Amino acid sequence: MGRETPMDWEAADRIAEAGARDPHSDTAVSGFDDRAAAAAATNDPRNDDQDDDLDDE
Repeated sequence: MGRETPMDWEAADRIAEAGARDPHSDTAVSGFDDRAAAAAATNDPRNDDQDDDLDDE
């Protein structure tokens, strides 16, 4: 199996654009573009507030 590459915004944008070009494709109808965007947001290094929520407990 190949190496795993974390989803980034550039890849998520390419997936969304592919879905927009063919609205009946598996990518468009499966919601993969939304999941890709969510993964990119999770992997975004500017999104460091995830750990801050744990400090308040």
